[in-house]
Amino acid sequence: MNERTILYVMGVSGCGKSTIGKRLAKELDLPFFDGDDYHPIENVQKMAAGKPLNDQDRKGWLEILNDLAYRQKDTGAVIACSALKKAYRKLLVGRLKEKAIFIYLEGSFEQITNRLMARKNHFMPAHLLKSQFETLEIPSNALTISITKSPEEMVLQITNELKSM
Repeated sequence: MNERTILYVMGVSGCGKSTIGKRLAKELDLPFFDGDDYHPIENVQKMAAGKPLNDQDRKGWLEILNDLAYRQKDTGAVIACSALKKAYRKLLVGRLKEKAIFIYLEGSFEQITNRLMARKNHFMPAHLLKSQFETLEIPSNALTISITKSPEEMVLQITNELKSM
């Protein structure tokens, strides 16, 4: 990996994308962007109302994130984004080609449900987690990191694996 790579930290809501993404960005001295901050207001309102997003809802958001990543291609960045389907990841890579790496934070439905139940002040209701797991297409070409480890252990594993790439 070089310093100009875009790292997408991905997984279902509540897996730790923002926490790990921020720590990883700090460790690698890269800017961090939380994909949730780029959702159109309609998407946020839909999720807050307890309705899952569909492919059409996500398309524009994913294109916005790809544009953001493309603007960071010369410096690199860490972007937290669910990237649940292979087609979504293809949109996120877009013009980046080989400059994107996905880091999949893997956890069970039960583990992540427990995390979501403890989380406050987030627009994504815990009951929408089921729809995210139903949508999730586990990536075959990503670094897979178990959420059973501490955030420090997860970041250390990610950085070690990135060094060997």
